[in-house]
Formats: sequence, C-alpha cells, structure tokens
Amino acid sequence: MNQILDTKLQKNVNQILYTGAKKNINQILKIEDKHDNATPLPFSTETPSIPFPKRKIWFKIQFMFSIFILIILVLSANLYLSSLKRQEKLSNDLIANYNIYRLYSTYKNKPNEETFQGLFGIIEIPKINLYYPIFSHLTEDLLKIAPCKFYGDTPDVNGNICIAGHNYDNSLFFSKLSTLSLNDEIYIFDNDGTQYIYFVYDRYEVENSDLSPVYNYEKDQKTLTLVTCNNFNSNRIILKANQKKLL
Repeated sequence: MNQILDTKLQKNVNQILYTGAKKNINQILKIEDKHDNATPLPFSTETPSIPFPKRKIWFKIQFMFSIFILIILVLSANLYLSSLKRQEKLSNDLIANYNIYRLYSTYKNKPNEETFQGLFGIIEIPKINLYYPIFSHLTEDLLKIAPCKFYGDTPDVNGNICIAGHNYDNSLFFSKLSTLSLNDEIYIFDNDGTQYIYFVYDRYEVENSDLSPVYNYEKDQKTLTLVTCNNFNSNRIILKANQKKLL
C-alpha cells in the first residue's frame, strides 16, 4: 500500500517539476524573445553634426570667401576690358593720325615722316568691318595695338606678305578672320595711298609651330597671308588671298 502511494506521489512530484520546468522554460524563452525583438541601442560611426552656432560661423566664412572670389573675378574682367579699350583707342588714334598724314602728304609742309616710318600701310576687310594700320615689324607690344607684318616685301612685288593679328574672340583685330569665305575681298593700302585688292582663296589651321604658310605660295603670285590664333585649341588660323591682277 505504502509502495503504491509512494509511486503516485513520485509521479505527481515529477509532473509538477516537469510542468514547473516547462513554465520556467517558456518564461525564459518569452524573455529572450522580448530581448531579441527589442530595438537595439543607437550606435553610429558617423561624425557628430556640427553644433548650430559653429555651423553658422562656417557658413559665414564660406559666404565671405565666395564674395571675395567674385570681387576678384569682376576686377580681373574689368581690368581686361579696360586694357582692350586702351589698345583699341591707341589703334584708332594711330589710324586717325596716319590718315591725317596721308591727307597732307601732297603738300610741302607735311608732318614728319619719321613718326610713321614703322607703319607698313593699312588693311581693310569690309565684310567684317576691319580697318587697322599695319606695323612694318612684329613685337608683342605692337601686336596689342594693331596687326603687324612679319614677313614679305611690298604689295607691288611678287611674293608672300604675312600679317599677324590678335584674336580676342570679339570684334577687335583679327577675331573674326575665321568668318571670311572664298572670294571675300581684302584691301591693302601702302603709305602712298595705293590700294591693292586681294581675294581669299583658302582658309585652314596649322599647329603653332608650323611655319609652312609663310613659304607656301606661288612665286609668280602676289599673295597675302593673314595669321591669328584659335583660342580653343592653340592652333593658328591661316587665311590665304591672292592679289587681283591689274588689267
């Protein structure tokens, strides 16, 4: 009898222990699930943002620096434009004085010729509204004032007259040379006022070290070669024209 009771008691105890253990396990699993599903603590490797007062100071510095750069750019542009205007004024003054000299050249009391002994003549291209004196030799300073002859003889002699002019990508000097077409007219006036008419027959580009346009001409022709820069690729724009033969 006692043995039967002991056996039942042991089963009850085992059942209670098993049930209790199961409940404990379930509780533990629930707790673990809660921890697993819980939102993790925030953690970031990013640099902490700059506090608002410091950001405000930084923006002010950036703004002032931008204003400073803008002022420098505006001043540089104004200086460049002023320089171009001065050069154009010098050229206009020179051509005006040269025209006065030619006007009085038939009189005995004409101006001193030494003033204009460095001038080769005048170049005029009606299509691009170009009218400038031509210096008889080339230097960087003279090139800023007007086109310069750097090779060749006079227009009445067979050969190749080479004239260089700046390209400022505007309407000054040889800037519009690339807009000329075949058979466009170019006028050269010598110091005596004689007009020589040339017709464009070729236009092309060469590298800045290529001197072939100077020597590329027919020996029995009176050729005119105009040279300027292509500011986009550092090449030279070459315009070739032959003098109209007098009948």
